[in-house]
Amino acid sequence: MFLSSMQEKDIINTFDGKKIGTIIDAEVDENGKVTTLFVQNRKFFFLIGKKHEIKWSSIEKIGKDVILVKFDNL
Repeated sequence: MFLSSMQEKDIINTFDGKKIGTIIDAEVDENGKVTTLFVQNRKFFFLIGKKHEIKWSSIEKIGKDVILVKFDNL
């Protein structure tokens, strides 16, 4: 799966069921594996919300339209 296709998906927190945001960047280790996703929520069209770092290990499921993560640091 390409990062560009993952950026189109909403990131949903399974801890509380709320939308965290969308992927804006990713961190890759020296072996080419994604270790961290950087997610940001857009409050309105021009207002940008808080940026979150989500470890790859927190991903529970990647679906057609959403990525479910267990994230309790909001």
